[in-house]
This record gives sequence, structure tokens and C-alpha cells, in this order.
Amino acid sequence: DTTRAIDAVKTRDEVDSARIAVTGSSQGGGMAIAVAGLMQDAIQVCMPDVPFLQHFRRAVEITPDPPYTEIARYLATHREKIETVFNTLNYFDGMHFAARMKAQALYSVAIMDTICPPSTVYASYNQVTTEKDIKVYYFNGHEGGGPDQTIEKIRYLRNLWM
Repeated sequence: DTTRAIDAVKTRDEVDSARIAVTGSSQGGGMAIAVAGLMQDAIQVCMPDVPFLQHFRRAVEITPDPPYTEIARYLATHREKIETVFNTLNYFDGMHFAARMKAQALYSVAIMDTICPPSTVYASYNQVTTEKDIKVYYFNGHEGGGPDQTIEKIRYLRNLWM
């Protein structure tokens, strides 16, 4: 759906297809990373906030909160399927999309986030090979930087394109 949305946006006369940015928070952040990795030549800037679906194995092993705990519960009774499960999840792990993107990136991470643990966000961020930055919110949970991060993203785009 995200790739089709980008294709649709690019057909609009009022859109400068040389300046397309994607952003989102949590699952939306994970989707922004995925579309930037899938549509390398269409996306110039990717701005995921506390992105979900990054480094599945790490998240499942350390997070105490749902939804990753559903996988841990499954594996607690299906021990023989651990490698199969993580090999399957690897197909859409955001880290791999991050490694493919050509877009510049502005990530955000919240150090007290138990839904998208910081180490999973950094695992994705560390795969990005283009110009990148990360805003750290030390005392925030999954809400991340909230409106402050929105201001950071606007500032980032203004400095880049104005």
C-alpha cells in the first residue's frame, strides 16, 4: 500500500517528485523505512519516529510489552520453531529495508520505550548508509518526542529544501 501511495502522489501536478519525504511513528515509522528501501529512487528523505518492526529477534528477546510478547509466548511452547520463526520474520525486518534506502534519514528514538526498544531502533539506524541523524528522547516512552519531534522534522526539511 505504501508503494502504491507514493506512485499515486507522484502523479499529482502539485507534487515535486524530486522532493518526496516519508514519515510515521511506530508502525508508520516502520512502513516509512520499508517504502524508502523498496522505492529507493522515489524517496529522498525518510523520517521514522520510534519505528516498529526493526530487529525482530532482539525485540522479542528483550521487550516486556505486547505485541512482541505474542511471538515469545508462541516460541515458549514451540521451541523447535525458533529459527524458522526468525528466518520468516527476517523477510520483512525493517533493518534490511534501512540498509537498502538511498534517502537521507532523520530517526527518533525514546530511551524508555518498551514497545520499540532503543536497541532495535539503533539496529535499523546503523544500517542506513546515507546522510543520517537521530534525535534521542531520553526520558520518553513510546510517545517519543511527540510535537517536539514534529518540529524537528519540519526544521530538517526546511534546512534541506529551502
